Amino acid sequence: MKTVTMRVDDSIYNMIKLAAEGQKRNLSNFIEFATMQYLTSSQFVDSDEMQEILDDKELVQNLMNGLDDLKNGDYQIV
Repeated sequence: MKTVTMRVDDSIYNMIKLAAEGQKRNLSNFIEFATMQYLTSSQFVDSDEMQEILDDKELVQNLMNGLDDLKNGDYQIV
């Protein structure tokens, strides 16, 4: 386990403190919880959203075309 020291504006600290109290968590536990919630919700889509993406045939075809272009060296990821 690592210890992290961070500086936050007083107004942000007060929001974090209120949110932690509202969930009956201490500050460090709430910050860890909120960070994990953000990382998992922003990096992944739920099954309904994924189905909506897969049902969009034009979008899927465009993504596949882009992947082909990348494999052919037409574009470079930077």
